[in-house]
Amino acid sequence: MGCAISGLAPKPVGDPVDEVLTVHLTDEQKERIRDSWKIIQEDISKAGIIMFVRLFESHPECKDVFFEFRNVEDPEMLRTSKELRAHGLRVMSFIEKSVARINQNERLEQLALDLGRKHYRYNSSPKYYAYVGVEFIHAVKPILKESWTPELEEAWKALFLYITRMMKQGYVEEERKQRNAMAEPSKEKPERGLNAI
Repeated sequence: MGCAISGLAPKPVGDPVDEVLTVHLTDEQKERIRDSWKIIQEDISKAGIIMFVRLFESHPECKDVFFEFRNVEDPEMLRTSKELRAHGLRVMSFIEKSVARINQNERLEQLALDLGRKHYRYNSSPKYYAYVGVEFIHAVKPILKESWTPELEEAWKALFLYITRMMKQGYVEEERKQRNAMAEPSKEKPERGLNAI
C-alpha cells in the first residue's frame, strides 16, 4: 500500500555492525511526519532547548562534546543558555531540512552524510547520535498532545534511525579519509638551485 523509500539503505562501511537494513517509510508515515512537523515548528525553539536539556540530563557524557556546557550542572542555566538555544535551533533546522527532503532520497542521504562528516570534524562520536532522536520524541510529545500516536512515534523513529545511520556512515568515511591523508607519504619537491638546471 505505502511505498518504501528506495535508496535509503546506508552503504556498508566495512564493519558488520555498521551494515544495516533498508529503512522504509510508507507514504502514510511521511505524511504523518510532515503534518506533525507543521505543529512542532510553532514551538521549534522550545522543542530544541527541551531536547538538549533532556539529553544532558539523561546522558551527561554528551556534554563533553560541547566545551561551553561541560561543567554546567544547573539545568536552569542550560534552559536559559543562548548558546544551547542556538545549537538546538541548528538541530531543529536540520530536522526541518530532512522533513523537506523526505521524498528526495539522494538529497536526504547527502544531507545526513554531510552532517556525519561535520561531526567527525567536531569530534562528536556516533555513539551519541541515536540519543538525539529519543530526546526529540520526548520533547515533541507534549507539543503535539493528542496528535501524538504510536504510529507517529514509529514514523519518527524510522526517520531518525535512518538519519543516524547515515550520519555514522558519513563520520566513518571522513575518519578514513583523514586517516588516509595522514598516511600518504609527502611528495617531496625537487630541489631548486644550480644542480636543477
